[in-house]
Amino acid sequence: MKYVMLIYQGLTPLPGSDRWKALPEAEQKKVYADYAELTRSPGVTPGLPLGLPNAARTVQVRDGRPEVKNGTYLSEGAGGYLVLEAENMDAAVALAARIPAARLGGAIEIRPAEQYW
Repeated sequence: MKYVMLIYQGLTPLPGSDRWKALPEAEQKKVYADYAELTRSPGVTPGLPLGLPNAARTVQVRDGRPEVKNGTYLSEGAGGYLVLEAENMDAAVALAARIPAARLGGAIEIRPAEQYW
């Protein structure tokens, strides 16, 4: 089964931010190493790097016309995603718990990949 994991940064310190600079250098290196290790994990297909939420545009069609809003649809946009091929949701949860954002103030949303058409 394939699972899509949406990574929400939440309060996670982002590289270059003051909160990131306040992290000890060892923790900064651990975050980078943890993400690198995740991308090499069996069954993981990393997602493309996403731009920052302020670069996002959200499109909705109202009365047949597209309306474009600057920013994300929800107040907190996804910071990234990956696809995991695993036997079950428990395996997906175990991998999600290894994603640094999950321990640094963010959250990981896991969805089974489904085909509806």
